[in-house]
This record gives sequence, structure tokens and C-alpha cells, in this order.
Amino acid sequence: MTVLIDSWAWIEYWRGGAHAREAAAYVDGNEEALASPVNLAEVYYWFLREYNRETADGRRQTLERRCRIVPLDADLAVAAARLRKEERLSLADSIILATARESGAVLVTGDPDLRGKQGVVFIGS
Repeated sequence: MTVLIDSWAWIEYWRGGAHAREAAAYVDGNEEALASPVNLAEVYYWFLREYNRETADGRRQTLERRCRIVPLDADLAVAAARLRKEERLSLADSIILATARESGAVLVTGDPDLRGKQGVVFIGS
């Protein structure tokens, strides 16, 4: 199984939140792992805002070691736009979900906006 580890799961894992163990099963797992450039931007920004650039840089390196970053190209952008209209998602969530679907991956997240969507493994409450 290939997984796309969403920003929510990365942040939950690193901050030691209530669902960190569930996130760890994927972050520390052996499955092929992917991420969208949007995930990288969200994780980097969160740690830059909450900590500092050094911490954000370290988290970026870890994410990039664990995941192959799937580039956002024109076809993926169009798929995300269609998904955004059909599923009524934010642009960021649409790009992330489209990336997972187009890559044949399941999206691992606890983002409530993605709960119940096709191809999503939802962790959390």
C-alpha cells in the first residue's frame, strides 16, 4: 500500500497530540510514502510559526527523507480543480486529495474536512 501522509498527521506526530500513535504507524511505517508540495509548505510553515527556522528545516528534511514529493503539474492542478468543485474542498485539500488519488495512494489524515472521502484513512476523533 502507498500512503500520502497529510500535514495533519505529521504535525500530530511531532507535537505528541492525542492521535500521535496512530500517525506514527504511518510516519514510522514501511509503506511507500508520498507528500504533496502543499503538505511540505503547511508543515514547514507550522514549525516556522510555532518554533523557528532551524526546527522547520529539520522537519522538512525528515519529511523529504520519508516521502517522495509528488510535483504539482498542470494535469494534477486540473484534477484538483475538478475535485474542489465536486467535493467542495479548499484548494489545498483538493490538491492533496487529488495527488493521493492520481498516485494510487491512500491519504492518511485527521483533517475533519477530509473525513469520509473516498481513498482517505481517517485517524483521530
